[in-house]
Amino acid sequence: MRLILLGPPGAGKGTQAQRIVEKHGIPQLSTGDMLRAAVAAQTEVGMKAKALMDAGELVPDAVVNAIVSERIDQPDCDNGFILDGYPRTLVQADSVEAMLKDKGQALDVAIELVVDDSAMVDRILRRAEEARAAGLPVRKDDNAEVYADRLRAYYKSTAPLTGYYHAKGKLKTVDGMADIESVTAEIERILASL
Repeated sequence: MRLILLGPPGAGKGTQAQRIVEKHGIPQLSTGDMLRAAVAAQTEVGMKAKALMDAGELVPDAVVNAIVSERIDQPDCDNGFILDGYPRTLVQADSVEAMLKDKGQALDVAIELVVDDSAMVDRILRRAEEARAAGLPVRKDDNAEVYADRLRAYYKSTAPLTGYYHAKGKLKTVDGMADIESVTAEIERILASL
Protein backbone atom coordinates (compact mmCIF):
# COMPACT_ATOMS: atom_id res chain seq x y z
CA MET A 1 0.00 0.00 0.00
CA ARG A 2 1.29 3.40 -1.02
CA LEU A 3 -0.17 6.34 0.85
CA ILE A 4 0.24 9.92 1.92
CA LEU A 5 -1.05 11.56 5.08
CA LEU A 6 -2.29 15.14 4.70
CA GLY A 7 -3.21 17.74 7.28
CA PRO A 8 -1.84 20.89 8.86
CA PRO A 9 1.10 20.91 11.28
CA GLY A 10 0.25 19.21 14.56
CA ALA A 11 -2.68 17.22 13.13
CA GLY A 12 -1.12 13.94 14.22
CA LYS A 13 0.33 12.73 10.92
CA GLY A 14 3.60 11.59 12.53
CA THR A 15 1.82 9.68 15.30
CA GLN A 16 -0.48 7.94 12.85
CA ALA A 17 2.34 7.20 10.39
CA GLN A 18 4.27 5.42 13.16
CA ARG A 19 1.24 3.29 13.95
CA ILE A 20 0.86 2.33 10.27
CA VAL A 21 4.57 1.46 10.11
CA GLU A 22 4.25 -0.78 13.16
CA LYS A 23 1.07 -2.54 12.01
CA HIS A 24 1.80 -2.92 8.30
CA GLY A 25 5.60 -3.05 8.17
CA ILE A 26 5.94 -0.43 5.45
CA PRO A 27 8.45 2.41 5.78
CA GLN A 28 7.63 6.03 6.47
CA LEU A 29 9.56 8.03 3.88
CA SER A 30 10.53 11.44 5.20
CA THR A 31 12.14 13.71 2.64
CA GLY A 32 14.40 15.15 5.34
CA ASP A 33 15.59 11.68 6.34
CA MET A 34 16.03 10.69 2.69
CA LEU A 35 18.11 13.80 1.96
CA ARG A 36 20.36 13.12 4.95
CA ALA A 37 20.73 9.44 3.96
CA ALA A 38 21.59 10.30 0.34
CA VAL A 39 24.22 12.78 1.55
CA ALA A 40 25.66 10.24 4.02
CA ALA A 41 25.77 7.56 1.30
CA GLN A 42 27.43 10.08 -1.03
CA THR A 43 25.14 9.18 -3.91
CA GLU A 44 25.35 11.41 -6.95
CA VAL A 45 22.04 13.03 -6.13
CA GLY A 46 23.00 13.25 -2.43
CA MET A 47 26.15 15.15 -3.30
CA LYS A 48 24.10 17.61 -5.42
CA ALA A 49 21.77 18.13 -2.47
CA LYS A 50 24.70 18.60 -0.08
CA ALA A 51 26.29 21.25 -2.28
CA LEU A 52 22.99 23.16 -2.40
CA MET A 53 22.34 22.87 1.35
CA ASP A 54 25.94 23.88 2.15
CA ALA A 55 25.39 26.99 0.03
CA GLY A 56 22.26 27.75 2.06
CA GLU A 57 19.92 27.08 -0.86
CA LEU A 58 16.71 25.10 -0.95
CA VAL A 59 16.97 21.73 -2.62
CA PRO A 60 14.96 21.99 -5.87
CA ASP A 61 12.10 19.63 -6.68
CA ALA A 62 14.11 17.79 -9.35
CA VAL A 63 16.74 16.75 -6.78
CA VAL A 64 14.14 15.82 -4.15
CA ASN A 65 12.22 13.83 -6.79
CA ALA A 66 15.38 11.91 -7.69
CA ILE A 67 16.07 11.12 -4.02
CA VAL A 68 12.47 9.95 -3.47
CA SER A 69 12.66 7.83 -6.62
CA GLU A 70 15.91 6.19 -5.44
CA ARG A 71 14.38 5.51 -2.02
CA ILE A 72 11.21 3.94 -3.45
CA ASP A 73 13.41 1.50 -5.37
CA GLN A 74 14.78 0.04 -2.11
CA PRO A 75 13.53 -3.48 -1.21
CA ASP A 76 11.77 -2.36 1.99
CA CYS A 77 9.34 -0.35 -0.20
CA ASP A 78 8.26 -3.39 -2.22
CA ASN A 79 5.03 -3.69 -0.20
CA GLY A 80 4.42 0.05 -0.06
CA PHE A 81 5.33 3.16 1.88
CA ILE A 82 4.00 6.28 3.56
CA LEU A 83 5.13 9.58 2.07
CA ASP A 84 5.88 12.04 4.88
CA GLY A 85 6.29 15.73 4.10
CA TYR A 86 6.17 15.13 0.37
CA PRO A 87 4.53 16.10 -1.87
CA ARG A 88 3.89 19.58 -0.45
CA THR A 89 2.78 21.29 -3.66
CA LEU A 90 0.68 20.50 -6.71
CA VAL A 91 3.83 20.43 -8.88
CA GLN A 92 5.38 17.86 -6.54
CA ALA A 93 2.14 15.82 -6.56
CA ASP A 94 2.29 15.66 -10.36
CA SER A 95 5.93 14.58 -10.12
CA VAL A 96 5.08 11.80 -7.64
CA GLU A 97 2.30 10.55 -9.90
CA ALA A 98 4.59 10.51 -12.96
CA MET A 99 7.42 8.86 -10.99
CA LEU A 100 5.14 6.10 -9.70
CA LYS A 101 3.61 5.57 -13.15
CA ASP A 102 7.13 5.10 -14.58
CA LYS A 103 7.66 2.39 -11.95
CA GLY A 104 4.33 0.71 -12.75
CA GLN A 105 2.88 1.86 -9.42
CA ALA A 106 0.26 4.30 -8.17
CA LEU A 107 -0.65 6.01 -4.94
CA ASP A 108 -3.43 4.01 -3.26
CA VAL A 109 -4.85 6.68 -0.97
CA ALA A 110 -4.32 10.16 0.45
CA ILE A 111 -5.71 10.39 3.98
CA GLU A 112 -6.47 13.87 5.26
CA LEU A 113 -6.59 14.45 9.01
CA VAL A 114 -9.21 17.19 9.29
CA VAL A 115 -8.70 19.46 12.31
CA ASP A 116 -9.98 22.73 13.76
CA ASP A 117 -7.27 25.40 13.42
CA SER A 118 -8.03 27.22 16.69
CA ALA A 119 -8.16 23.95 18.61
CA MET A 120 -4.79 23.06 17.04
CA VAL A 121 -3.21 26.16 18.60
CA ASP A 122 -4.46 24.94 21.99
CA ARG A 123 -3.11 21.43 21.24
CA ILE A 124 0.33 22.83 20.33
CA LEU A 125 0.49 25.01 23.46
CA ARG A 126 -0.64 22.07 25.64
CA ARG A 127 2.07 19.87 24.09
CA ALA A 128 4.67 22.53 24.99
CA GLU A 129 3.35 22.80 28.58
CA GLU A 130 3.42 19.01 28.99
CA ALA A 131 7.00 18.84 27.71
CA ARG A 132 8.10 21.60 30.11
CA ALA A 133 6.31 19.91 33.04
CA ALA A 134 8.05 16.62 32.23
CA GLY A 135 11.43 18.36 32.03
CA LEU A 136 11.69 17.61 28.31
CA PRO A 137 12.85 20.03 25.62
CA VAL A 138 10.08 22.05 24.00
CA ARG A 139 9.99 21.96 20.21
CA LYS A 140 10.90 25.38 18.83
CA ASP A 141 7.77 25.31 16.67
CA ASP A 142 5.52 24.73 19.69
CA ASN A 143 4.38 28.32 20.10
CA ALA A 144 1.37 30.15 18.71
CA GLU A 145 3.31 32.60 16.52
CA VAL A 146 5.46 29.97 14.80
CA TYR A 147 2.44 27.71 14.42
CA ALA A 148 0.45 30.51 12.75
CA ASP A 149 3.30 30.97 10.23
CA ARG A 150 3.43 27.23 9.54
CA LEU A 151 -0.34 27.11 9.15
CA ARG A 152 -0.30 29.96 6.60
CA ALA A 153 2.40 28.15 4.63
CA TYR A 154 0.35 24.94 4.76
CA TYR A 155 -2.81 26.60 3.42
CA LYS A 156 -0.88 28.42 0.72
CA SER A 157 1.07 25.45 -0.66
CA THR A 158 -0.08 22.10 0.70
CA ALA A 159 -3.84 22.37 1.38
CA PRO A 160 -4.62 22.41 -2.39
CA LEU A 161 -3.47 18.77 -2.47
CA THR A 162 -6.77 17.74 -0.88
CA GLY A 163 -8.64 18.92 -3.99
CA TYR A 164 -6.01 17.32 -6.23
CA TYR A 165 -6.42 13.89 -4.65
CA HIS A 166 -10.20 14.28 -4.31
CA ALA A 167 -10.43 14.85 -8.08
CA LYS A 168 -8.47 11.62 -8.62
CA GLY A 169 -10.78 9.65 -6.30
CA LYS A 170 -7.90 8.99 -3.87
CA LEU A 171 -8.84 11.26 -0.94
CA LYS A 172 -10.29 9.92 2.31
CA THR A 173 -10.89 12.14 5.32
CA VAL A 174 -10.61 11.37 9.02
CA ASP A 175 -11.63 13.52 11.99
CA GLY A 176 -8.20 14.44 13.33
CA MET A 177 -9.77 16.02 16.41
CA ALA A 178 -10.90 12.62 17.69
CA ASP A 179 -8.75 10.82 20.24
CA ILE A 180 -5.64 9.07 18.91
CA GLU A 181 -7.13 5.56 19.15
CA SER A 182 -10.26 6.59 17.21
CA VAL A 183 -8.16 8.22 14.48
CA THR A 184 -6.05 5.06 14.23
CA ALA A 185 -9.17 2.88 14.00
CA GLU A 186 -10.65 5.03 11.21
CA ILE A 187 -7.38 4.97 9.26
CA GLU A 188 -7.23 1.18 9.64
CA ARG A 189 -10.80 0.92 8.33
CA ILE A 190 -9.75 2.94 5.25
CA LEU A 191 -6.62 0.84 4.71
CA ALA A 192 -8.58 -2.41 5.07
CA SER A 193 -10.89 -1.30 2.25
CA LEU A 194 -8.04 -0.82 -0.25
